[in-house]
Amino acid sequence: MPQIEVVIVEDDPMVVEVNKGFVNAVPGFKVAGVARSGKEAIEMIREAVPDLVLLDIFLPDIDGVATLQEIRRIGLPTDVIVVTAAQDAETIQNVFRYGAIDYIIKPFKFNRLKSALNCYATLHNRFKRQSYMNQAEIDSLSLSRGQQIEEGVPKGLNEITLKQVYLYLLKEGTALSAEEVAEGVGLARVTARRYLDYLEKTGKVILELQYGSVGRPVNRYRPVE
Repeated sequence: MPQIEVVIVEDDPMVVEVNKGFVNAVPGFKVAGVARSGKEAIEMIREAVPDLVLLDIFLPDIDGVATLQEIRRIGLPTDVIVVTAAQDAETIQNVFRYGAIDYIIKPFKFNRLKSALNCYATLHNRFKRQSYMNQAEIDSLSLSRGQQIEEGVPKGLNEITLKQVYLYLLKEGTALSAEEVAEGVGLARVTARRYLDYLEKTGKVILELQYGSVGRPVNRYRPVE
């Protein structure tokens, strides 16, 4: 199967090298190019037509939001994951409005990007394999196996992160602890626990207690089949 080609849009040389290493370490992905400004990114995407772009917000000419707007305005057929230090709500809202599929805040752990890329690969390969879809297949694009998480998650929880946690559990296919999920998705353990507890409360996962020879039992979470 052809590899998924990725263009990295980032002006910091050190971050570029880190991100290149991360992308190339995920099976099925390869870095097709690096752009260090918004205008350079648009030209590169126009010529190379990559499958995916990792886009920073803080660029030396036009910012990432304006770059994403232009990508959509001229109809370039590429998907975008924003990778940035920007955390203001207005920026986050705007990039999702303009079609970004994920938003990763710097600094981040490798597993957070790996999880995002693997989720993207699932969507990308589904579109490549099928020329049309029924409703159940469309519903499955967001969460896999046709199981949906309701809109309007509680205050303090992010729907995108919630989906990442749930998809990671599905991908692993076994009961995991909050610590294991945190490591796999790139979250703090206490944060992963909050998302897992919500998934258990809404019936998407089953809580299992694992008893050892000594000490307290470990909570483990298994997705409902």
